[in-house]
Parts: sequence; C-alpha cells; structure tokens
Amino acid sequence: MDMPERKLLVVEDDPGLQTQLRWCFENYDVVVAGDRDTALAALLQHEPPVITLDLGLPPDADGTSVGFSLLGEILQRAPHTKIIVVTGNNDREHATRSVAMGAYDFFYKPIDADMLELIVNRAYRVYELEEENRRLSSKQPNSPLEGVITSSASMLTACRTVEKVAPTDTTVLLLGESGTGKELLARSLHALSSRHEHRFVAINCAAIPETLLESELFGYEKGAFTGASKQTPGKIETASGGTLFLDEIGDMPPSLQAKLLRFLQERVIERVGGRKEIPVDVRVLCATHKDLHELIRTDQFREDLYYRISEVTISIPSLREREGDALLLARVFLERISNQQGKKGHRFSPDAMAAIESYGWPGNVRELENRVKRAVIMAEHKQISAKDLELSGSSADELATFNLREIRDRGDRQAIVRALNHVGGKISQAADLLGISRPTMYDLLRKFNLKPK
Repeated sequence: MDMPERKLLVVEDDPGLQTQLRWCFENYDVVVAGDRDTALAALLQHEPPVITLDLGLPPDADGTSVGFSLLGEILQRAPHTKIIVVTGNNDREHATRSVAMGAYDFFYKPIDADMLELIVNRAYRVYELEEENRRLSSKQPNSPLEGVITSSASMLTACRTVEKVAPTDTTVLLLGESGTGKELLARSLHALSSRHEHRFVAINCAAIPETLLESELFGYEKGAFTGASKQTPGKIETASGGTLFLDEIGDMPPSLQAKLLRFLQERVIERVGGRKEIPVDVRVLCATHKDLHELIRTDQFREDLYYRISEVTISIPSLREREGDALLLARVFLERISNQQGKKGHRFSPDAMAAIESYGWPGNVRELENRVKRAVIMAEHKQISAKDLELSGSSADELATFNLREIRDRGDRQAIVRALNHVGGKISQAADLLGISRPTMYDLLRKFNLKPK
C-alpha cells in the first residue's frame, strides 16, 4: 500500500539499524532521530502518529534509563501517539514495563521487517480510528442524531429512516433488543420534528405496576381512589403538543390496550374517576424488544393496536450485527468516561481490542458502556486490558489483520469447507457450488491442507 504522506518517527542511535528501518518503511515518510533531544524536536515539528523507540539511547546506550524517560515525555506531550518500543531479545521485563507506562506495543531485536511493518500498519489503523472518534465526540451536537455513533450499513439505514419520518406526525414503532438505543432514536425523532420545542415524555410500560399504569398514563381526578388527594394529569396529557414515548409497549397489560387504542383513534382521554373527554394533540412513539406477532398469536397483544402503533416500523440492529461498531463505540466511551472520571489518557491494549471485536455483546451498547466504565474505574494502568473489561477468550492476533491476502485466504478456506460440507465431501460437486474448475479445487485443497471426508 502506497502511503507516503504518513509520517513515522524512528528513534534509534545505531546508524546501521537506522538504514534498515528506513528500508523497512520505504512507503512511509520516515523521520530518524538518534537521541532524546532530536526525538523531541522531531515530535514537535512533525507530530508523527506512530513512533518506534529503541530504549538504549545515548548517553546510556547500554541501559534503558534514557529510553524510558523519553517514553514518558512523549506520552505526556502527545498522549495519542502510538509508540512501539524496540527492545533486546526476550527482554520481557522492559517490554512489560513499557506497555504498562502507555506504549502501544513492543518488538524484540533482531528486527523482522515484515512483522514490524505489520505492527506499525496496525498502529496507524488504530490511531486513525481514534482520531475519527475524537472528531465525532468533540463536535458540537448540531444534529439530534449526533449521539448516534456508527459506521455499519444496517444502523445507518435506521438513522436515515428516522430522518425521513421525523418531520411527520406518523406513529413509529421501534423494534430492537434491550440496550440497542431505542430511546435514543425516539428522542431523535422528537428533536427532528416540528414538536421539538415541546416536551418529550417517556414512560416504561414494564417498569410500572399494572394497578398504577393507567393513572400514570391517563391521570386521575381527586377522590378517584384512596390517596388521590388532588386532580393529576397523566403522561399523555402532559405531553400535549409534544411527543409521548411508550417504551416496552409489549408489556402493556391487555386491560389497558383497549383504552390506549381508543385514545389513538379518537385523540381524547378520560382521567381515572372522570367523565370529561379531554382532547390531546400528541405524537406517539412506541418501542419494544418483544415479538409482537407472537404476542398477537397468543392473544397477549391486540392486533388492531399493533397496526395503529406501527404506521412506520424501524428495526434497530443489535451490536453484534453492527460490524465494526463495537470497537468504534468502545473508544468513544473510553475517552468520554476517562474525562468524566478525571483519568485521561486511557487506551485499549491489543488483547482488549480483540476481545471487544469477538465478544457477542448480549447486552448491546448498554453492556459495552458499562464494561468500559467499570474498567476505567478499576484499572491500575492507563492501558485497559481484556481482563479489566472482564472479557476473555481472545488474543492480540485476533485483532483483525489488515493484510488483504490473509483476509481473502481466510474467506476462501471457509467457503471451501462450507461447500464440502454441503455435498458430503464430493470434490466435483463442491467445485460446481464454488464456480471453479476441478483442478483449481485440488490446488486450493492442497494450499489450505484440507482433506475431504
């Protein structure tokens, strides 16, 4: 990949290694520094996103004191810079100390050009992602959808639907698992509508006992029941002129569904204990994580109410379906929570990033935010590990390679295995499924060391 505009600072006092590293990174704009002062001057002048740092620098070329001191100074002046520490063969103690101080990664001498280039490429990619996240999180909220951070096609589709239906008075049903951001999109629908200057009133139908939910929604007259000491308007009436958000409507008791349906049809309410019809001008948004069609089939939800609340339905994908969003969101949460807790400068270790990408996130965005917050509070170092996130089962190697050949090979192997499984190991039929010739199929089997069963 040709990327000559990318700057890389190489801090190394050995002229031979300087030349070797220049050769390793011929596609980069390499700046070389042989001592502490030159390195700091280059840092200020070029602001390199990635630095390789040899710990053995003059006047302590045989030790590490100058190297560790410089590492601390760079992190203090440019905390977002990715520093790859180059240390002696199997010098694990210094490597571990470097990472604990805040280095991105480490590499042992002698130099393996291909491996070091892979680490540097990955560091650049991480730096670019973090820069984009900082840009997104630092922007002023000019758009009500500014709080929605995503790069996945499925979530962007949901956002575009929100933007299209927000200016209307259409009743919208938001579907998605718990923790996917249904209320966030509901608030965006309100903020983008002509009702944005009026109230957004939310009520969770699953959080209020059935005996109280009716009075919460419709209000009550004085003396309607024991304890009703004064006339009290309900949530629907309070939201007049604005937006009413009924969260977890799938948990609404059947006894209230008929009364809600009448309100949606007539746009009038009667308070509990009252006889007067009160007109209400309000837009209604609903959300649920339940399968309403299944509830309709089992007579737990009214079909006519379903069609009334779902003039437009927006399905919000789970976090595991939003490719690339887990790490994107995790970085935004990390920076925001670190600032809130007064613990700036936190970063994820390679094993943490791999764990974030591979974990299924059953609790979705809410679970991700909670894990990051707990890790920031409890972590003893600036670098957040998979253990700090209470995640396991991943390694740094699983932090997806950016080598296209490796990615293609992995996909080809998976496709071949699936095809063979579909046809019971018959090579000719598998080749037909894959759209390749039989000789090509044999070549691929040898390449990936596969033996059909």
